[in-house]
Amino acid sequence: MIFNLSEQNTIANQFLAEIRDVKIQQDRLRFRRNMERIGEIMAYEISRTITCEDRSVETPLGIAKVRTPKASVVLGTILRAGLPLHQGMLNYFDGADNAFISAYRMHHKGGTFEIKLEYISCPSLEGKTVILCDPMLATGASMDLAIKALLEYGRPESLHIVTAIASTYGVNYIRRLHPNAHLWIGAQDEELTARSYIVPGLGDAGDLAFGGKMQE
Repeated sequence: MIFNLSEQNTIANQFLAEIRDVKIQQDRLRFRRNMERIGEIMAYEISRTITCEDRSVETPLGIAKVRTPKASVVLGTILRAGLPLHQGMLNYFDGADNAFISAYRMHHKGGTFEIKLEYISCPSLEGKTVILCDPMLATGASMDLAIKALLEYGRPESLHIVTAIASTYGVNYIRRLHPNAHLWIGAQDEELTARSYIVPGLGDAGDLAFGGKMQE
């Protein structure tokens, strides 16, 4: 399943426009908050698909029948760029367990790069609803590596991948390697540059959220 938020007539498109806007995105606080709000909206949409159960809640005046999520959720993200999107989802799935993965592009001379995975902190995923978020899905290589690393911790009941901006190449790549995963994307762009950056994309989400970095 692929859910494309930009195809819906919602306020989310305003947040997507602002994280792309070269002038607005210079305000780091606003960029992080917009990414967080996209995560909140995605969390709501995903919540509509997960298993729920009926229960009773005692109020000051009686008993209310309610329906709440039954699934045990684990929220995962790829550091560092994924943190605001992850926080937005955690605002809604506030009782979820959490997984964190350190993965980044190690660039080489000539423009090539490889994905390095250095760290993972993860609970058991056996039978859980796993939601893995990263703001950009470019080639899909880092997402594929993250998924494979997570699966070392158990077989989840379902896997959801959340990204603000995805390339068509990345979407097709993940669908081919992980056909049972559900893809939730803010918007889909057709082009990748020779250095595998999404066009028009939004730039480097990690730098926009947290500032520039030095890399050996």
